[in-house]
Amino acid sequence: MAAAARLICLSADLVEGGPGVRFSVGQHDGDEPAFVVRYRGRALAYLNRCGHVPVELDWQPGQFFDDSKIYLICATHGALYSPADGRCLGGRCQGRGLTPLAVAERDGAIYFTPSEKNS
Repeated sequence: MAAAARLICLSADLVEGGPGVRFSVGQHDGDEPAFVVRYRGRALAYLNRCGHVPVELDWQPGQFFDDSKIYLICATHGALYSPADGRCLGGRCQGRGLTPLAVAERDGAIYFTPSEKNS
């Protein structure tokens, strides 16, 4: 059975192409960092882990977009990812994308809606 939805932040906390909100999810044997950003009006969440090596993407806490505000970027390797689906677009991600996480936006808030494998 899936775990209950968990509040991440208020909808107003996410600005299009602006800073993301960090949170953690249970994965495997412990908590892993994750983040949610707003892109094209939607709240989208991913594990905060580069596809190349398991380092966090943000260059400052919550800063996931590149200067153009079009791509998510790994501060360590410069790998670029599509905010829409986490797909690797170039750089050292070598075709490995980000791990998406399920979120829902309702009643002015954004919730993590975990599956059985990530809570």
